[in-house]
Amino acid sequence: MMRPILPGATLGILGSGQLGRMFAISARRLGYRVHVLSPDTDTPTGQVADREVVSDYLDLDRVAEFAKGVSVVSFEFENVPAATTEACLRYCPVRPAGSVLYTSQNRLREKTFLRDAGLPVTPFTAVKSESELVAALGRQGNTGVLKTADWGYDGKGQVVIRSQAEAAAAWTKLNVPQAILESFIDFHSELSVVAARGLDGQFVSYGPIGNTHRHHILDVSICPARVATNVATDAVAITRAVLEKMDVVGVLCVEFFLTKSGSLLINETAPRPHNSGHLTIDAHLTCQFEQQVRAICGLPLGSNEVRGPSAMANLLGDVWEGGTPDWPAALQHPKLKLHLYGKQEARIGRKMGHLTVLADSVDAAESTARTARDALKSR
Repeated sequence: MMRPILPGATLGILGSGQLGRMFAISARRLGYRVHVLSPDTDTPTGQVADREVVSDYLDLDRVAEFAKGVSVVSFEFENVPAATTEACLRYCPVRPAGSVLYTSQNRLREKTFLRDAGLPVTPFTAVKSESELVAALGRQGNTGVLKTADWGYDGKGQVVIRSQAEAAAAWTKLNVPQAILESFIDFHSELSVVAARGLDGQFVSYGPIGNTHRHHILDVSICPARVATNVATDAVAITRAVLEKMDVVGVLCVEFFLTKSGSLLINETAPRPHNSGHLTIDAHLTCQFEQQVRAICGLPLGSNEVRGPSAMANLLGDVWEGGTPDWPAALQHPKLKLHLYGKQEARIGRKMGHLTVLADSVDAAESTARTARDALKSR
């Protein structure tokens, strides 16, 4: 067993958005220093970190210098080049490992890994040409979702195909050398399980979180999800298997489709804290970001004890369309927590913050979260 990295040490984070910001806040509360590296300046993470290093991820000399100054490196988004994590690994641990990142950042590698590990995934086919797409559609019922193999998120890089006649247009629109065709799932609901795994294999999850999306971007999350006990148990068991098969040290989220027949299918994984887990900051004794700190530092994981039913509503740049949001109108709800990410410019679809509400039931929490968010735009 490796020695733990104790408070007082310096932690490195690759990526400087809101996930890094919330990681840094948790790390500093535990007594760690935080350095962040990304190509941008005055970032959400940089505003609260001890040091903001502005560098391209492929400036490997700069990356190496960054890694020499920290005790461990983690990341807040998947699109970090493999060469970057390899450069860091020469000087300090990278957690989760670069191999986890490599698997998760490519849909085809990810789905293949999960399928070969015996885990339930949506049926899929690798596609490299229009003719291969047509053939794959024929095998998969002439409908599906064509996705880029690399670099997709929040619905970007994907096209829904509802008939063979749409194949040519879909392939042209995607315009990539390699894609993946996934069977179209007529699902009942979407769930996620955020979990952490320590250096010693200790596992902690937050149970299934229920998610609704708008324009392919997460809109509202509720915890606990409205699912049967056996579904919740199976979702956690599958998530644990994913973390163990991938040998994750850190936090990982598994996103699921719950089919109308009651089966769970893995949609994708994210090897870092997840948007749906933001409600854990206020609704659980130990949030997903503190778990990330504890896990990568080799400390015991914290309790996942629930403070109460909760809901989280994303605040996108759309909320700012009419001017400054009416913050007092939202904050009149005494069990509401406001989290803003320090981003300089509000844009349509850009994640600017979130609201979390605790209540006596998830129905009440969700209703209040939606009402409070609507009030922001009433000014």
